[in-house]
Amino acid sequence: MIAPHPSAPAAPAPTVRTVRKAVVPAAGLGTRFLPATKATPKEMLPVVDKPAIQYVVEEAAAAGLDDILMVTGRHKRAIEDHFDHALELEQALAAKGDTVRLDAVRDPARLASIHHIRQGDPLGLGHAVLCARRHVGDQPFAVLLGDDLIDPRETLLSRMLDVRDRRLGSVVALMEVPPEQIHRYGCAAVEPTGEEDLVRVTGLVEKPTRRQAPSRYAVIGRYVLDPAVFPVLERTPPGRGGEIQLTDALQEMAADGTVHGVVFRGLRHDTGDKADYLRTVVRMACERPDLGPEFVAWLRVLLGELDGVLPEHRDAAA
Repeated sequence: MIAPHPSAPAAPAPTVRTVRKAVVPAAGLGTRFLPATKATPKEMLPVVDKPAIQYVVEEAAAAGLDDILMVTGRHKRAIEDHFDHALELEQALAAKGDTVRLDAVRDPARLASIHHIRQGDPLGLGHAVLCARRHVGDQPFAVLLGDDLIDPRETLLSRMLDVRDRRLGSVVALMEVPPEQIHRYGCAAVEPTGEEDLVRVTGLVEKPTRRQAPSRYAVIGRYVLDPAVFPVLERTPPGRGGEIQLTDALQEMAADGTVHGVVFRGLRHDTGDKADYLRTVVRMACERPDLGPEFVAWLRVLLGELDGVLPEHRDAAA
């Protein structure tokens, strides 16, 4: 836990929750998963038997966000179709009396009021958020990245919404990572607030080197943003990778002391990474009551068969 700053102001009294809208950027090209993502959006890759993006939408809906805008791109029509009704399929399942699969097919369209807009050109996360300006208007809103899956037993997003309601401004999710991994993330400079697991963000650096990193606090894919971010994004020039970085806009806003960070210590999966995607599928399959017992038993047999066969096992034995 971070020690409180002696001059930290007392938190304002709780107010009625004001955030109802969420934005889910899903316009990336998914190049790390080629050739699987040549014709299939990376967000539609299955995690057991649901596409990854459905878990993200379920998280938003569970936190009370009932108006969701998906920012997609070309060749992402499958995402729109998934969150729409499939009348012929629903009728066929209803005729068979297959209520379990019928509910599974209908559930995505019933999660929230879901809208879609195309980004056009993949100009970065900041640009994707800017595409949502007309839909969001002058209201605060959440941003959930489709690559980041937060365990549904966690309450990260609800905690961030509560912080926004009490302290206003913008809120980012932070996670402490090993120094050798910080170059993969936006990194936050922070100071304590006197509240457990809540810090004030004083600066942000997009994908710094280990030496440049102001801390080990990485920004992960959950944000609650004040609408003041839009004019800042409009004047933010392309940054790292020639893209408009949301981190750069938040860096400017942090100078006013209006950006806070919730430090998350729970379970998160990065399904944009091949190895972590596989770990996510295996973990979730193991935890499923209908699949877990048989699957775990098979894994034990497989690990026994691999013991002494894989190079690292042979090296250890030597």
